[in-house]
Amino acid sequence: MSREVTHDATGPLKLDEDDIDDEKGGVAVCLCGLSAEYPFCDGSHNATDDEEPSVRYKYENDDSDGERREIEEIVFAEE
Repeated sequence: MSREVTHDATGPLKLDEDDIDDEKGGVAVCLCGLSAEYPFCDGSHNATDDEEPSVRYKYENDDSDGERREIEEIVFAEE
């Protein structure tokens, strides 16, 4: 399984006690890269539950429906 997610962040984000969610009692950091509230988890990873292990996916997380597309190959530009 592989997933291509484009991140806009260019550096680290410092988290402190103000980031603790009073309702949930902690800080949930997004590890999938799909959260609309990145770097915080918003549950968007649930969209990946039915991914097939042999398929590569691209998630369009800039629109509200989080469209998922299957892609054949990721090609990187020469540096």
